[in-house]
Amino acid sequence: MRIGLLGTGPWARTAHAPALAAHPEVEFTGVWGRRPEAAGELAALHGTRAYEDLDALLAVVDAVAVALPPSVQAELAARAARAGRHLLLDKPVATTVAGARALAGAVREAEVASVVFFTTRFQPATEAWIAEQSARGGWFTARAEWLGAVFTGDSPYAASPWRREKGALWDVGPHALSVLLPVLGDVTRVRAAGRGPGDTVHGVLEHAGGASSTVTLSLTAPVAAAGVGVEFRGESGVTSLPGAAGTVVEAFGRAVDTLVEAAGAPPAGRGVACDAAFGLRVTEILAELEEVLGARG
Repeated sequence: MRIGLLGTGPWARTAHAPALAAHPEVEFTGVWGRRPEAAGELAALHGTRAYEDLDALLAVVDAVAVALPPSVQAELAARAARAGRHLLLDKPVATTVAGARALAGAVREAEVASVVFFTTRFQPATEAWIAEQSARGGWFTARAEWLGAVFTGDSPYAASPWRREKGALWDVGPHALSVLLPVLGDVTRVRAAGRGPGDTVHGVLEHAGGASSTVTLSLTAPVAAAGVGVEFRGESGVTSLPGAAGTVVEAFGRAVDTLVEAAGAPPAGRGVACDAAFGLRVTEILAELEEVLGARG
């Protein structure tokens, strides 16, 4: 599969480009970025070509991997879908329901495959654990804590304008939902939401199966307190998300595997759990949480 990369920022350099360059079933065809000089540098680093014109890149690829701010991703990924290109997206797929809905609609109408890179869903140990808890069922409640130190440490993502504007809810909130939803079912209601220190957000969710969950999200946690924890409690007792193993490049490579497989099995995209439609549903829940937070000051 010929894949082009849209984006040149830290995430593109850390995850997307190395994984595409190393993947045995992929021809890393080129890089497009909003800053042509950055696209040229990244392309040269991985032995591929930089494109100044997006349509020129779309004309020579089968798919695109997108590492752009979500508001930019939604528009350009929909454009790529309408050109018949399969999509490897990042989370969140958009920061508005309208943007996510337009993207999911473009994917559906073009009948292209789509995969959203929720990192935890593509790491072998955590992926297997999520599948095991989903099959087991009988869960009563869950808690998910995604605490980052992006704005309190030395993260390369601290300068990201969209993260500073949207905060933890939109950056790490998708990760928490990507674990909770396949196990507890869809969110039927946001029961409560409140703010904590910095950009910290707390939410209480009601799920289709009758279970409840709480989420605590932050990008401003103290460095010593940062980390991820997910715990389910139910008829089988208590179980916790295992620690992530492997690198983000390996996880992204598994997402590429999923896209290649989905694109080659018509109708394209059928059976992909983390697709654009799932990305839309995550966006809808985040928007509802944001609305409750706004209503309560």
